[in-house]
Amino acid sequence: MDITYSIKRSSKRTKVTITIERDRTVVVHAPSHASDEAIARIVDAKRHWIHEKTRHSQKYADRSHPPGKELVSGESVLYLGRSYRIEVVDKETEGIKFDQRFLIPASHVTHKKGAMREWYIERAKERILPRVVKQAQELGVSFGQARIVDNRYRWGSCTVRDNINLNWRLIKAPTFVIDYVIAHELAHLLEPNHTPRFWNIVKTQVPSMDKARNWLREHGQLLEEDV
Repeated sequence: MDITYSIKRSSKRTKVTITIERDRTVVVHAPSHASDEAIARIVDAKRHWIHEKTRHSQKYADRSHPPGKELVSGESVLYLGRSYRIEVVDKETEGIKFDQRFLIPASHVTHKKGAMREWYIERAKERILPRVVKQAQELGVSFGQARIVDNRYRWGSCTVRDNINLNWRLIKAPTFVIDYVIAHELAHLLEPNHTPRFWNIVKTQVPSMDKARNWLREHGQLLEEDV
């Protein structure tokens, strides 16, 4: 069985690594000088590992994207790992308000999901980005910049320019899950590959690493809902 993969080259890389995205696509990260033939040999040598990973139950390529919920009074949505009820109010306010429940102005009826998405993204910037700075200081690493991004199939990434990207949907997850994803990406600044040393760094930073990984395996699709 042939393996389809894309190649991302960078002058900053010194070795070839392979990642499996959550949509089961295979990405090879390689130094600029690596030839296509050399990369093909490495991919072929990792064929069994790639097949195992692409069959992993955490990958969602064969599932439809969750449609989300109707934002009507009595419904509930996730925020920091807990479900909060929605209340559509007639009183005009500036956007969505949160006070142990979500208050959504009736005037937002035609674009409630867009408004809810914007609210999540702003909260992610406020709540998640400072945690990146804090953890980086604790780990003694420096990064380029941290950004909240819209990426359906990755919770986070560490780029070759040492930038940290985090999925805005993480704001729906518990704090210990958010901290795990942050630690995972920052640890790549110390160890680019998923070696035992890498996982030791992450677990030292976030002792609840295993619990967080299990939470994402079990509830990850809930985060992917439209809202």
